[in-house]
Amino acid sequence: MSPPAGSYLGIPGYALFWVLLAVALALFMWRVQLLIRLLRLGRPERRFDRPLHRLGGMLAIPFSQKSNLKHLSLRDVAPLGHAFMFWGLGIFAIGYVVFLGFGAGFGLFPIMSGSGFERTFFSILDIVGLFILVAMVGVVVKRYVLKPPRLERHESAIEKVIQPILIAVIMTVVVLHYLLEGFGYAAGGLQGGWPPIGMALAGSLQDAGIASGSLATVFRSLWWLNYVILLAAIVYTPRSKHLHPLFIFPNTALRNMASKGALRPVDLKDTATIKRAEIGDFTWKQLMDSYACTWCGRCHIACPAQASGKPLSPRELILGTKEHLLKVGPALLKARGEEDPASTGTSGVEAGDAGDAKKPASKPFIGTVISEEAVWACTTCRACQEVCPSYNEQMTTIVDLRRHLQMITTTETGRDTLKNLRVRAHPWRGTTYARTDWAEGLDVKVVGEDGPVDVLFWVGCTQALEDRSIKVAQAIALLLKQAGVAFGILGEEEMCCGDPARRLGAEHIFQMMAVNNIQLLDSYNIKTIVTACPHCYNTLKNEYPEFGGRFEVIHHSEMLARLVGEGRLKLGDACRETVTYQDPCYLGRYNDVYQPARQLLQGMPGKTLVEMEKNRRNGFCCGGGGGRMWLEESAGTRINAQRLSQAVATGANVVATACPYCLQMLEDAARAENAGESLAVKDIAEILAEALPVSPAHTCDGSG
Repeated sequence: MSPPAGSYLGIPGYALFWVLLAVALALFMWRVQLLIRLLRLGRPERRFDRPLHRLGGMLAIPFSQKSNLKHLSLRDVAPLGHAFMFWGLGIFAIGYVVFLGFGAGFGLFPIMSGSGFERTFFSILDIVGLFILVAMVGVVVKRYVLKPPRLERHESAIEKVIQPILIAVIMTVVVLHYLLEGFGYAAGGLQGGWPPIGMALAGSLQDAGIASGSLATVFRSLWWLNYVILLAAIVYTPRSKHLHPLFIFPNTALRNMASKGALRPVDLKDTATIKRAEIGDFTWKQLMDSYACTWCGRCHIACPAQASGKPLSPRELILGTKEHLLKVGPALLKARGEEDPASTGTSGVEAGDAGDAKKPASKPFIGTVISEEAVWACTTCRACQEVCPSYNEQMTTIVDLRRHLQMITTTETGRDTLKNLRVRAHPWRGTTYARTDWAEGLDVKVVGEDGPVDVLFWVGCTQALEDRSIKVAQAIALLLKQAGVAFGILGEEEMCCGDPARRLGAEHIFQMMAVNNIQLLDSYNIKTIVTACPHCYNTLKNEYPEFGGRFEVIHHSEMLARLVGEGRLKLGDACRETVTYQDPCYLGRYNDVYQPARQLLQGMPGKTLVEMEKNRRNGFCCGGGGGRMWLEESAGTRINAQRLSQAVATGANVVATACPYCLQMLEDAARAENAGESLAVKDIAEILAEALPVSPAHTCDGSG
């Protein structure tokens, strides 16, 4: 009872089957090859190393839905619904290939025969179909009843119509499966047993006394309807706004496999690698990111700039890139002599340019897709990339745009900070401290004057030169000395690690500092470095190896947790305090270091640790990263004020952190909100130093 085996108005069913399939596949491939050629407009990028590992990730990550289900919570069950849809439609696709393709198309085995294999697989489809229907009901509720902010986006009138149609089509396909089972088995005189839904429907149809010929006619009609719907879906998918079903697999395979904390390398001798003026200046992988976007909006709501009313949205950057590429790309292909017959109408040629077939659209990327203000709003906290189920790289693209603004065009943003880095080797303007003033009276060794040490304490610019953070450097030195660690500092020879320059886009300044620092460290045979600045930690650990600097780099929270665990640091009674911990972005999301500071706090008598709602990998930035520490924040509300309010909501009387940027930003917010008396902000080292029996900082008045 295979529908293609019949004849329709004298036309063989198999001819209809294969002609329709050939047309659908031709239209599908026509569009896909255009999408791929548009990607090739981008610059080359190496993403084909470690092929077996990439292949494994391409298969395991999407099928396991690991990157999606990690967002599952009682407040947001949408990831589970998405997983049901993915797995369910995947199983249905396998069924179509087996029964519709091999069974009906090639006639390799009879369909609706009631064979054991068929009944088993159809039983699975019956159950899976229910999960798909439940998931689609959830989609309807989520999109049209309880629409979350992350899904709010301007849609055209056509998109508003197409979206419910697509939902209806998916639900129709599942319902058609049940109807095909029912009418097919009823026409064949089969009833009872499995598949449960199909056989139950078949029994009802037989009980209704409908003639088998009529049942068979309805079955054939539904079968061809189902087939046409599937072919239409094949044709439509590469033309829809949702390209992720096609590109999320390759995008996952070609994801960044270098250290999360390292930015894309730049060849300063090749300005083309820095330029990001037009769509063709981006790499093909950056363009593919836009195809792989699932429109989930997670990056949009995770972004602290967006949450605080800034003009930046990582989602809009990604989707805007795709829309811009699809608009201007065909004209660029035409200019290269690769005209595509599908590119007509709004192919990207500006009004008035139609007579010049070789003239492509040339609107600048910055100003068309994203504003310059939005580019500078980013704190480089990496929250967008952490939550992206498609492994898109929004933040690194923003840094590339900053490099373009700093090194190809002229921008005033960060000018004074970068000048300080060039002239004074640190970003702080107006400081009156020398790099060793904080260590006065502490008997701290200076490597260049007092000889080699086992551990270099990389103080960092902020803790050496900024008034409040100096106390943290002093607390660390006190703790290291108490534990008997043979450490020293570079003193006046230490310069900025270069992180502010690199995140502000001044790659040339960063590379100059990196090379100089590596030469200095190597000259003193430094092997182990401890630092209290996550930005220095990330740069020294993950970015200096690109320039030949390979050191063991330890964050001070890790070092202190180790010393306490080994019994080398013995603490006395601690003040009774309720403490909440601020996860530094460059320590947590960049380097997955979350536990040491918590381990220290939880192990101290008298301390009660409470977590903010946004913590660990979902932590909220203080607002100081990406060079924002030295830039004015004028749009929207202040990010540090938002984070402080989240800390206040815990009821804690101390905010602990392990980053000088977080310390300063949250203290500034506390002063601005008049919360300084009720909520102290302290580095983890200060809290430990207060618990030393001999500590001069031992106090419980909240002042540290």
